[in-house]
Amino acid sequence: MSDRPVLCKDTDAESFKSYYYLKEELMRFCKENGLSASGSKAQLTERVAYFLETGRELKNSTPSRSKAALTESITDETLIEENIVCSQKHRAYFEDRIGKSFSFNVAFQKWLKANAGKRYTEAVDAYRQIISDKKKQKTAIDSQFEYNTYIRDFFDDNKGSSLQDAIKCWKYKKSLKGHNRYERSDLTALEE
Repeated sequence: MSDRPVLCKDTDAESFKSYYYLKEELMRFCKENGLSASGSKAQLTERVAYFLETGRELKNSTPSRSKAALTESITDETLIEENIVCSQKHRAYFEDRIGKSFSFNVAFQKWLKANAGKRYTEAVDAYRQIISDKKKQKTAIDSQFEYNTYIRDFFDDNKGSSLQDAIKCWKYKKSLKGHNRYERSDLTALEE
């Protein structure tokens, strides 16, 4: 059925990198091996790969934020901080300026991180522009969301197919060695 190795301490690092693992599997591995189980799937993958290659823990290089930075209030003229973390105080500010429809979408989070030092009022304008642009074009999906990318590409190539068919092909694809991008040959999973 699947040649994918079970993720354990003895798994070869190159084999690990060649297969798809769920975030839950990565977190479980980290906990079982005394590693931090927090972070994004990309961070967990990097942490597990490093551990499998070296037998050591990959140290987190994220700087800690000061308590003062967490409790400061935000105004229109406040400057966007370096290494911004989208918190409840940020959400409250943006919901006040934009409305309850506000959400920290990926494009806006990237904008905030790339524009440290600009004023928050500029961030409000940027958010509105991002939403406007989003309505006009197809949204890019970040690399860590392989499932979402696969499903979208499946439907782009198979108009009128069901979600169940897409999921069946996805499950087939992730059991194979190599990349997890949709290919027409994945449709063989529907012939079973």
